Amino acid sequence: MNRPFKPYPFSPRRHEGVVPPLVDGCDPLRRPVAIVGGGPVGMTLALALARQGVRSVLIEADDSVCTGSRAICISRRSLEIFKRLGVVQGFLQKGLPWAGGRSFYRDAEVFRFAMHHDDEQSLPPMINIAQYQIEQLLLDEVERHADLIEVRWQTRVTGLEQGPAQDSRGEPVRAAGATLALRTGNTAWRMHADWVVACDGGRSTIREALGLKLTGTTYEGRYVIVDIDLNSTRATERLAYFDPPSNPGSTVLVHKQPDNVWRIDYQLRDDEDPEAAVKPENVLPRVQSVLDSMGETGEWSPIWITVYKANALTLERYRHGRVLFAGDAAHLVPIFGVRGANSGIDDADNLGWKLACVVNGVASPHLLDSYSDERVFAARENLSYGMKSTEFMAPPSFAFTLMREAVLGLAGRHAAVRALINPRQTHAIAYTRSPLNEAAADPAGSFSRGPAPGAVLPECRLKRMDNGSSVDIHLTDLLEPCFTALRFGAHADPAQEHAWQELQATLTRQGIPFKAITLAADKTSQAARPTVLDHAGRLHDMFDATPGTVYLIRPDGHVLARWRDGSAADTQRAISAALTI
Repeated sequence: MNRPFKPYPFSPRRHEGVVPPLVDGCDPLRRPVAIVGGGPVGMTLALALARQGVRSVLIEADDSVCTGSRAICISRRSLEIFKRLGVVQGFLQKGLPWAGGRSFYRDAEVFRFAMHHDDEQSLPPMINIAQYQIEQLLLDEVERHADLIEVRWQTRVTGLEQGPAQDSRGEPVRAAGATLALRTGNTAWRMHADWVVACDGGRSTIREALGLKLTGTTYEGRYVIVDIDLNSTRATERLAYFDPPSNPGSTVLVHKQPDNVWRIDYQLRDDEDPEAAVKPENVLPRVQSVLDSMGETGEWSPIWITVYKANALTLERYRHGRVLFAGDAAHLVPIFGVRGANSGIDDADNLGWKLACVVNGVASPHLLDSYSDERVFAARENLSYGMKSTEFMAPPSFAFTLMREAVLGLAGRHAAVRALINPRQTHAIAYTRSPLNEAAADPAGSFSRGPAPGAVLPECRLKRMDNGSSVDIHLTDLLEPCFTALRFGAHADPAQEHAWQELQATLTRQGIPFKAITLAADKTSQAARPTVLDHAGRLHDMFDATPGTVYLIRPDGHVLARWRDGSAADTQRAISAALTI
C-alpha cells in the first residue's frame, strides 16, 4: 500500500535563540522563577505566576511549539484552570467536545460510558485537541504577558547548582537560589534564579542533574500511534476495539481530532518487532483494516507514526531545595484515561499560586512542601487508575489476558461486569490528606454534604444581580486566581459587614489576593452591593448551606475551609494558617 504522507494542518512559528547581554558569561539579571520546559505545563505555570504579578523566564530547547502526536485530550478540570487564567475560549473554539465512548469486543458493542454532563455544567467533560494546538493557544497568551514572561528559545540546560550564587570573583551574590548552566547555539552562559521549576518532560535534564530517579512500574507492551488525515462526519467519542478483526489478539483506540486529523493507537502483539512495526508498509494496511471495520470509506493519508510504551512512575518528592518538579519531569502516567498532560496542568495550577505567594513574600517557603504533598498524592491516585486501565488495555501477563477475555466475553450478556471495561477517564482529585486542610474549621457533623476541605468545587448555574438586573453565570465564573470567600446569605449586623470590608482592605495591603462573594437564596435577601443569586437553591442544597455559612476557596479552586457560621476573623485565620504552614 503506497500512500504519501501529509503534513499536519499547522505551521508553527520558528523562534531564534537569543542570548541576553552577559557579564563574565553570566546574565546579570537574577530571575525570581526559571521554568525549564516550554510545553503545556511550563506555559500554564508561567501564566499562573503572571496573574499574581510574578516574573518568570521560560527556557525551551526547541525553536517552536511541539510537533508530532502527543497529548490529544483536555479535561473539564484543565478547562476550568484555563478559564481562571483567561485562555479557555480558544480551547472551546478549536477543540472537539465529547462526553463518552463505546467499547467493542470483536464485532459487538459491549460497553458504553458517559461522563457527567448536565445543564449545570459550563464546560464539556473533555475536548480533543492536539498538543501543538494546546501549546500555540498558551503561547499566544504568554506573548500577551511579555512584560512578565520572558521566553528563551533554542536554549538547553547543561547543568544546575543549588546554593549561594557567585560572581566572577567567587563572591556570594545571594544566600539562596540556583544557577543554571545554559547553551544557546555555540554560546555557553549562566543564569541565576531564586526558584527553578523543572517542566522538561520524561527525560528531564534537571532530574538527571540532581541524580533523582522515577520509581514505579514500566510495562512491556507497546502501542503504535498513527495520526491520519481523514474527512469524516462521525461523532466525536472515544472508541475502543478489543480483539478486532483488524488487529486480532490486541486493542485499537480511535480519537477524532480537529482539522480532520484522527489518532489511531493499536497494540503490538508480543511477537512483533517494534522497529519493523512502525514501517509504513506494515502500518498502513492495518490502519486501512481498522477504517474498513469502522465503515469509514473516505480517502485518507498518513501524517505521523511512532511507538508508545506505558510507564507508571513518579518521584517521591516534587520539591528539592529551590528546585521543584511538575508534569512528566515529576511523573509519567499511562495515556489510558488521558491523565498525562491534564495531571501536569493540575500540577502547574497547584504550584502557581503557592510559588507566587512565596515570591511575593506573603507565604513561608514551607507552603511549597504542601505542593509536593498534594501533587504526589494526586500522582499516586492517577497512577493507580492508569495502571488498572493499562492492565486491561494491554494485559501484562497471561492471567490478565484470561481475565480480560472473560470480562469481554460476558459483558455482552451480563451488565454487572461491564463496569470493568470502564477506561476510568481523568477526574479532579480531592486533597483529602493535605496539610492545608488542618486550617479548616469543619467539626464532625457540621455538614451533611458539600465539598469538604481539599475538594474541588462542583459546577452550578447562578445569576449575578446588579441594580435590579440579572445575568446568567456559573459558579466557576466567580473564581479567579485568588482566595475566595463564598458567603451564603448577608448578615444584617453592620459590624459583621464592616469586618468583611476590613478584611478585604487588610489582605489587599498585605498583597494577598482575596475577594468575598455574597450568595443569596432569593432576591429579597440581597445585600446593598451586587449579589450572586442562587435562584434555584441548588448551590445551597449542594453545599448544605444556611444563612451564615462560609466556604473559603483556594486560588486553585479547592476548598480550604468551611464554617456553618463563618466570620471574617475565621477566614483571616485560615488564610494566615495556610500561608505560614
